[in-house]
Amino acid sequence: MNEYEIMKNGTALLDELKQIIENGMRMAYASANQCIIQTYWNIGKRIVEEEQGGSRRAEYGTRLIQNIAIELSQTYGNNYTARRLRDYRQFYLCFSDLEIWHTRVPNLTWSHFKRAMSVANPKARQWYIHQANKEMWSVRTLDRNISTQYCERMLACQRDNLSIAPPEQSDNDPLEYIKNPYVAEFLGFKRNEKHSETELEQALINNLQQFIMELGRGFAFVERQQHISTETADFYIDLVFYNFKVKSFVIFELKTHPMTHQDVGQLDMYVRMYDDLVKDKTDNPTIGILLCTQTDKTIAKYSVLKDNDNLFAAKYMPYMPTEEELCREIENQKQFFLAQHSSKDEQNVTLRE
Repeated sequence: MNEYEIMKNGTALLDELKQIIENGMRMAYASANQCIIQTYWNIGKRIVEEEQGGSRRAEYGTRLIQNIAIELSQTYGNNYTARRLRDYRQFYLCFSDLEIWHTRVPNLTWSHFKRAMSVANPKARQWYIHQANKEMWSVRTLDRNISTQYCERMLACQRDNLSIAPPEQSDNDPLEYIKNPYVAEFLGFKRNEKHSETELEQALINNLQQFIMELGRGFAFVERQQHISTETADFYIDLVFYNFKVKSFVIFELKTHPMTHQDVGQLDMYVRMYDDLVKDKTDNPTIGILLCTQTDKTIAKYSVLKDNDNLFAAKYMPYMPTEEELCREIENQKQFFLAQHSSKDEQNVTLRE
């Protein structure tokens, strides 16, 4: 057997082993999701039962959740805070017959159910859940269709004999089971950062984190892919720093596509959420920075919500990286990444030849 045949056989074996591993991951993911859904539903069921058995139900229920959350979150982590326990209670109330739901929608995760719980109309909620299962919608696709009120618009058009564009279809990532933070948190693991972004995004954010820390302008690293939860949704911010010289949190969002109005709106929303949910009253307003990479250039944009541009420039910019510095650093890293991978591709071609 010559060297080419040895390499060919090795590649085939590697592909087969990867397939075996990914199939095993999918099976583990499906099993874990079943356990997650069953566990959260049972928690909600017991809370509701306990509330119904107590006197002065509303007051008792509030104190009950707050009291048990302290103990459970200390023992089992952030999945059992008071906010999360209220989610599980609502889960049981929205989907009280879990066995039937499991039979009808076996492809859905806790994240699907949590997003659907925000739909007030029970019939629309059921429709979204059934369609998400039937069409294999990702959570992102389900969120888009709920946000655009597709079910309600469809019913209105049927009533008026009008046509309507089909709903957003699934953009499922074949390795979404690796990335889902609920599974990792439920099993007691920290999120695996190297699977949370594309390779380019990973490389750019790695370098951006190091670049900001090396600026020497008062930045302290807080967290990466920081989880921010509201009553209706979960969000993950790419990079979070605290600048102790200006006493402000600074959040970074990186997109590997041209800037859109949605990106700007999302950053502004993150800044408002951070001010409402995280910022202390002694901190200055949160600063948001959006970086969008394109084929020919990178664009950087600051989000200034509570200060005018002139005041922001005078008060904060001496300690912030300029848009030019950020763009230059991202462009340099992007070119390095592309050159590195181009070199690898050339090596692979040479080996195959």
